[in-house]
Amino acid sequence: MPFQDFTDYLNLEKKYSPHTVKAYLNDLETFLLFASEGYEYQNIREVNYSVIRSWIVSLVDAGISNRSINRKISSLKTYYKFLLKTSQIEVSPLVKHKALKTSKKVQIPFSEKEIEKVLEMMEGANDFNGVRNRLIVELFYSTGIRRAELVNLQLNDVSLSQKTIKVLGKRNKERIIPLLPSVAETIEQYLAFRNGLDKIADNSYFFLSLKGVKIYETLVYRVINTYFSKASEKVKKSPHILRHSFATHLLNQGADLNAVKELLGHSSLASTQVYTHNSIAKLKEVYTDSHPRNSK
Repeated sequence: MPFQDFTDYLNLEKKYSPHTVKAYLNDLETFLLFASEGYEYQNIREVNYSVIRSWIVSLVDAGISNRSINRKISSLKTYYKFLLKTSQIEVSPLVKHKALKTSKKVQIPFSEKEIEKVLEMMEGANDFNGVRNRLIVELFYSTGIRRAELVNLQLNDVSLSQKTIKVLGKRNKERIIPLLPSVAETIEQYLAFRNGLDKIADNSYFFLSLKGVKIYETLVYRVINTYFSKASEKVKKSPHILRHSFATHLLNQGADLNAVKELLGHSSLASTQVYTHNSIAKLKEVYTDSHPRNSK
């Protein structure tokens, strides 16, 4: 593998997820193919910025979005930083590169009514899949957990006595999230069904399929999309929108931004601030309705 050292760096030092590492390597290999076929470069350490700029132009011509192009260039930047760090190059060809302009994506959260409607819909569940699916929705909305974190949740990460879950987030960063009493009750129901499965192949994982194996991310997306399609007309109905709803609703109720940051597992406050635009809208609404001067 031409990028073995870099792969080890991403895995061992940066502690990136397998999905992220795969994406980085795919971007590097795609660019190397472009550089070798178009400019006869066999090693991208020798490439100059004009070649990278030509690649960007080709991506734009192919209809790739600016956001996706910026992500690909970010992979290259990380690689060249690694080469600098290991003294394999003296200057990065991307040192003066400026990211392409992108429009800000506004994530529209589910309303509290939409979430309540879904939970009411799932309330009568009395079988393994029904209770598990309800717990998936409840955990997303009550903890702000990421989809990958939920899928990889371990059985011993869930403490009913402490009413907490231990989550392994990005870069192997652990955080403890409290559980609402109602969610703890659903966990007890789920565990009763889980313990009654005929065969359990992946006993260390908390969430299993009816066959006793670890659930997968597509299944989780399908659960959220299926139920929220019955309660919401929003275009995006995904686990991330539920995470977004968790953060937005907490902030709407006056939760401290730093506390929400810790619950979400963000490394910087800037990442959490993207959720505040809805809170500001709510604040304006309360201000307009309540300020005594508004009626004059």
